[in-house]
Amino acid sequence: MGEAHPVLVEVERSGFVESRHRGVAVALDADGRVVRALGPVAEPIFPRSTVKPFQAVAMLRNGLALDGELLALAAASHSGEEFHVEGVARILASADLGFDALGCPPDWPLDAEAERALVRAGGSRDPRYMNCSGKHAAMLVTCRVNGWPLDSYLDPAHPLQISIRATLEEFARERVAMVGVDGCGAPLFGLSPLALARAFHSLGISAPGTPEGRVAAAMRAHPAWTSGTRRDENTLMSDVPGLIVKSGAEGVEAFCLPTGASGLVKIDDGSARARTPVTIALLTLLGTTTPLLTTLATTPITGGPTPVGTLHPTPTLP
Repeated sequence: MGEAHPVLVEVERSGFVESRHRGVAVALDADGRVVRALGPVAEPIFPRSTVKPFQAVAMLRNGLALDGELLALAAASHSGEEFHVEGVARILASADLGFDALGCPPDWPLDAEAERALVRAGGSRDPRYMNCSGKHAAMLVTCRVNGWPLDSYLDPAHPLQISIRATLEEFARERVAMVGVDGCGAPLFGLSPLALARAFHSLGISAPGTPEGRVAAAMRAHPAWTSGTRRDENTLMSDVPGLIVKSGAEGVEAFCLPTGASGLVKIDDGSARARTPVTIALLTLLGTTTPLLTTLATTPITGGPTPVGTLHPTPTLP
C-alpha cells in the first residue's frame, strides 16, 4: 500500500474541523535541495497546466516569435477576459489563422464577471474563451513556422509534442511516467512533484535571453496575462517581486522565486480552494512573507454575515 497523503488544509467551522484536504507538497531551497517534503513526492502525478511555461519554452526553441504579454499568454491558464481573447486573436493573426483553427474545446470564461458579460451579450461557449486558448494559438503558430501539420498538432506523435515532452524531461530531470490527455485536448505528461519543483527551480534562475529566461521574464512582467485580473496567482505575483506562480486543474500549483527556491502542491481531491494556503505556507517556509501573504494564508468561513472559522494550513506546514 502506498504512503498515506498528509492533511495539508483544514476547514474549521465553529470550533469543529468540518473538512480536510489531503495532498502532497515539496519545497526546494535556492540550491535546489529539499527543504520540506510532505507525502510521496517521488510518485508521478498529472501536472496539468503547471507545465505551460515549459511548453512555451519548447515553442520558443522551435521558432515561435513571441515576447512580452503575448508570450505570457502562451504560458497562461487565462480567465477569458476581453484582453485575453484579443491577445489570442493577435497570436493567431501572426500566422494568418483565426479562432476556427483552435483545437481546444468550447468553454465559458473562467472569470465570473467575464462570463456574465458574455451571457448578457448573447454569447455562448467558444474555444477562444477556453483557458488554454493562448497555448493552443502559440502551438498552431509554432507549427506554421516549421511547416508542421496543423490538423494533428495535438497528437502525442506530432513533432511539436515530441519536442515539448523532451523539454519537460530536460527541465524535470526525470523521464515521463505516463501519458494522458489534458482537459484542453493536448497531451499530458506525468511527472513527480519533486521533478516538477526541480523544473521550476531552473525556471526561477534561468538566464535572461534564453528561451526559459524569456518565458520567466514575460510571466513576471505580465501576471494578469498568465491568469487573470481577479485570480490569486496574479495577486501573489504582483505582491512578491520576481515570484512566478502557475496553477493547474485538480488542485495542482507550482511556484519559483528569482533565487531558485521553488515548490509544488497537489491536492488529492482536486480542490482549488486549498492550493493558495499551501503555496503561501511553502513560501513562508522558504523565507518569503508579506502582510498580504499573511492575509491570504487563511480564508474566513462564515455563518451568515459573521466569520465563524477559517480554511487554513495544518500544523504540518508553517
